[in-house]
Amino acid sequence: MQIIPVASGKGGVGKSLLSANLAIALGQAGKKVVVIDLDLGASNLHLVIGQPAPKKGIGTYLTGQGDFKSLIMPTDYENVSFIAGDSEIPGLASIKTKKKKDLINQFHTLDADYLILDMGAGTHLTILDMFLLSPQGIIVTAPTVTATLNGYLFLKNTVFRMIYNTYKEESPAFKYLDTLRRDASSMQRLYIPKLLDTLTSLDPETTALFKERMEKFRPRLVLNMIDDPKDADRAIKIRRSCQQYLGLNIEHLGVVYRDTTQDKALSSRLPVIIYKPQSIIAQAIYRIAEKIIQSETLSFDDAYDIMQANDMSFDIASEEAADDFAAKMSYVEELAGTGALTPGELSEFIKQQQFEISQLRKENNLLKKKLIDAAKQGFKV
Repeated sequence: MQIIPVASGKGGVGKSLLSANLAIALGQAGKKVVVIDLDLGASNLHLVIGQPAPKKGIGTYLTGQGDFKSLIMPTDYENVSFIAGDSEIPGLASIKTKKKKDLINQFHTLDADYLILDMGAGTHLTILDMFLLSPQGIIVTAPTVTATLNGYLFLKNTVFRMIYNTYKEESPAFKYLDTLRRDASSMQRLYIPKLLDTLTSLDPETTALFKERMEKFRPRLVLNMIDDPKDADRAIKIRRSCQQYLGLNIEHLGVVYRDTTQDKALSSRLPVIIYKPQSIIAQAIYRIAEKIIQSETLSFDDAYDIMQANDMSFDIASEEAADDFAAKMSYVEELAGTGALTPGELSEFIKQQQFEISQLRKENNLLKKKLIDAAKQGFKV
């Protein structure tokens, strides 16, 4: 079984659209497919695939209210089964380690040629760990600055997660990483090839193992919502950034042009490749499906544990840095270095960041004033 996690780093770039329609395209090619909505907290894949509102899903299982096998629902499409997520039970976006491992074990019991995991947006540990279930996950992005930036951010954090999962906690290399993570912004600014030079001197054997895993790690990029053929060049530049700054080789799986047919298909409660098989989107998805069918199924070595690392250590290295302005700028610098972002886009991004900082300052000043006023009136704060 080939596991295909589909992630985006940013919402609204067509991740669920690709997951649903890709599942159907593979099913039409005679492949047995199970597609799972893992966008826990914002589950809506059933709308894209044309299924009725689910009565139970992953959330039902995680809260101990149902058997995993009972979640598998047939669809109207040949060879395709569906497991819903859950958008009503709070806290499911961050699954505890024990539950996460149990869920992953259940995935491996499924009878399918392809298991498609429609992930949530962002770089939460659950998302990173699920993405690393396979070396062949798909990252969906768009030509906009924020989508490109967040897609690159996602890939960089998956590499960091792999690093943490490779080195044992008591090793000198891990202790060095643990020191670095205390300054999350500085860690995010490190180029992976440069970091590996230091880790090689501390633990050459384990670093050699990590490099072997990186050779097997081949995420696949889909550039969605393009309006102009020139937009397709963005994928090549993102690939170049990943090679130069992350030491990561990614496969360019395909581009999908923006097409209003998708909106009409969604309102009709039909997947776009069923609603209009000859549409631009449908044809692009069929090409992507064909590339996947022709590809070899890859896997990490048996010793690789996707959840070996201490979760708290990694949280600080990834999630806080994702919200830190300085860290964001480091990603911009890396992407700009290979031309993935134009000077005009950089200027627009910086203006946006300056506006956000200005708003935060205003809110901060307002809070300070309220505190001072409360103190003058003798209230405890």
